Amino acid sequence: MLTAKNIKKNYGNLQVLKGIDLEINQGEVISIVGASGAGKTTLLQILGTLDKADSGEVLLNGINYSALKDKELAKFRNEKISFIFQFHNLMPEFTAIENVCLPAWIGGKDNADTTKRAEDLLQLLGLKDRAKHFPSELSGGEQQRVAVARALINSPAVVFADEPSGNLDSKNAEELHQLFFELRKQFNQTFVIITHNEHLANMADRKLVMQDGIILV
Repeated sequence: MLTAKNIKKNYGNLQVLKGIDLEINQGEVISIVGASGAGKTTLLQILGTLDKADSGEVLLNGINYSALKDKELAKFRNEKISFIFQFHNLMPEFTAIENVCLPAWIGGKDNADTTKRAEDLLQLLGLKDRAKHFPSELSGGEQQRVAVARALINSPAVVFADEPSGNLDSKNAEELHQLFFELRKQFNQTFVIITHNEHLANMADRKLVMQDGIILV
């Protein structure tokens, strides 16, 4: 489903990615591990359209989105790709359900359909009774689950997660980890996860180890 071919990226004289080749199938949960500076986040940002490679190409379901113009790329990103970060990045002035709806509203989707899907996702994630609460009224684990619901609202082809449990205590982290696999089971959702959490990394279908800008295994 997702293919990266010979991805290279330099920042000045520093070569961060040295020719990455990668194939990810629909419904796979992939973890990417490695020491700080190995190139993990740079790779994730390029795969997720937040940055551009100096050379190489990235294809999702056969579409070479690394070649899309800015406006086309923004539309593609909104419809096909989602992100979960270490910090939830919720909008404090919006309720939980409004935060979940935002990507769909930005994409111009029907308000009633969007609200219904957001309600269904919040119920699935155990947040039905928290839908009208603001982020400041939610626990850290609840905030991160709202962020997960937001990532799923547009039914993306792939969700990229960068240290998604890094800001959570062990109990909430474990619940979040299990949630990824429940979502894969229910929606056949694809996840690509950067993590320093060895337990989560080992739960994945495949664990990719990066070092000095290349994938070792």
